[in-house]
Amino acid sequence: MSSKDSLVKGTLILSLAALVARALGVIQRIPLVALLTMAGMAPYGVAFNLYSVLLVVATAGIPSALSKMISERTALGRYAEADRIYKASLQFAVGAGIVMALILWFVAPSFAASSEQPKAVLAIRAIAPALLLFPVIAIMRGYFQGRRMMAPNGISQVIEQIFRVVTSVALAYLLLERGLVYAVAGASFGGVIGGVAALAVMLYYGSKLRRQDQQERGTIPPEQKAAAAALGAGTIYKQLFRLSVPIVIFSVTVTLVYLIDSWLATPLLKGAMGVEDAGRVLGILTGQAQSLAGIPIILAVALSQSVVPIISSAYAQNDLKQVAEQTGKVLQLSILTGLPAVLVIALAARPLNFFIFENEAGTLIDDRFAPGVIAALTVTAIFQIVMQTSGAVLMGMGRMKPLMAGVGVGIAVKLAASFALVPFFGIYGLVAATALCFIVMAAINLSVLRGAVAYRVFGLRRWAGLVFSTAAVTGIGIVLDVLCRDAVNPLGHLRADSFLQAVIICTVTGAAYILLLFLTRVMTLQDLDRMPGPLRKLAKPLQRRLGRPGQTG
Repeated sequence: MSSKDSLVKGTLILSLAALVARALGVIQRIPLVALLTMAGMAPYGVAFNLYSVLLVVATAGIPSALSKMISERTALGRYAEADRIYKASLQFAVGAGIVMALILWFVAPSFAASSEQPKAVLAIRAIAPALLLFPVIAIMRGYFQGRRMMAPNGISQVIEQIFRVVTSVALAYLLLERGLVYAVAGASFGGVIGGVAALAVMLYYGSKLRRQDQQERGTIPPEQKAAAAALGAGTIYKQLFRLSVPIVIFSVTVTLVYLIDSWLATPLLKGAMGVEDAGRVLGILTGQAQSLAGIPIILAVALSQSVVPIISSAYAQNDLKQVAEQTGKVLQLSILTGLPAVLVIALAARPLNFFIFENEAGTLIDDRFAPGVIAALTVTAIFQIVMQTSGAVLMGMGRMKPLMAGVGVGIAVKLAASFALVPFFGIYGLVAATALCFIVMAAINLSVLRGAVAYRVFGLRRWAGLVFSTAAVTGIGIVLDVLCRDAVNPLGHLRADSFLQAVIICTVTGAAYILLLFLTRVMTLQDLDRMPGPLRKLAKPLQRRLGRPGQTG
């Protein structure tokens, strides 16, 4: 399989799995919001965001570094070394999980108090055991990623989310009669059950791959065994840490930004609206906006996971031409697929909010803030997408110092802008600070990449067409939202009418965007012909309708 097809195939698998997992996550929020209300979603969000930061610290760097190391060694045929590195990484994961679980358990009271969400203590401790499982799961996912096998990772994500959703909702419902604190803790504990299910899936695929390797590789040459045996755990950990610490710092950015919001929102907003309403607005941000704003970045995350081993292999063989080609391709694909998702969700934020979270509609805080916060946070996702994909390319090239510098500057901008903007713009000041953080990081990444390889995303004409198409669709969506709000209410029920309005806005704006991309020649039929095999097959119906048969092969 060519590197081009490998990138797209891996991306499609991970994107589909992530989309299903994200959809299940959004579905989960519907009954949870109904059961816990915003008063419960605020401590739930605080617990989940703190857990997410520690999970990234425990898992994000090592698996990505492992993927890079495994990919480089298998490309050079050094399979014994790859296996030795994998086993040492698993041992590290067990220790890291124990440490992180203990940290989460003991910091729960102080963090909940500083966030002014005392109900979050039990929820934080309920999810702590998940940190015993996910470092091991993440190591296994990193190994499969390095072997360019994305199916086990995708399937485990879906299974994990199914068990998480069912358990979270069931426990929240069963424990609600004991009080809101216990219901929130039950919802958090769903993450532990999801982890058990995901680990079972990964163990199955690990056993299957081990048998396959024994059949295909045969006897490993003695010199390879000797080289692997000489590779001590200390040497492996030194290389892993050298690669992983910058990756951890980069990967933790998004969860750290959301954690900053959880930490600062109530203290900064309570002076203007009171503690109770500030908590409700925090619940909107963490329980509604973050779940919907995370949808557009699904493909970017999948692209990032797929491109790292490809870039690593090419860079290890000094194939800078392929590095430049893959860099331009991953950035172009992330923008062209991420931007329409951002547009349709942001423009349909009002009906999507009332359709998905209808039970909270009608309250002053929700009617006033929820649609706007969802739309604003979703817009920031396009900057996150560029930051994520450009950072992944730098990871594959081993350019770690710029990643650390970019994160440091970005987080500093986030903190400074939050304190500066919230007094003037309220919750939207936090969202604007998030956008500034991602913009700064993306600019630093792209500048470093430009100095390393001669990549090309779009020409000037295509950039102009993209800007025009985006502006035109934005105008169409705004007008359509006003018309739907006033005229499309045939059923007389908020959730049902909101569903119809959301379908109309998403369909029209999505179709208009694709049409405008072709009319402005940002996308052409020749681009469809140059797509890798899996996407060429999907594009054939469109090519036939436009009068150009798709090429085969």
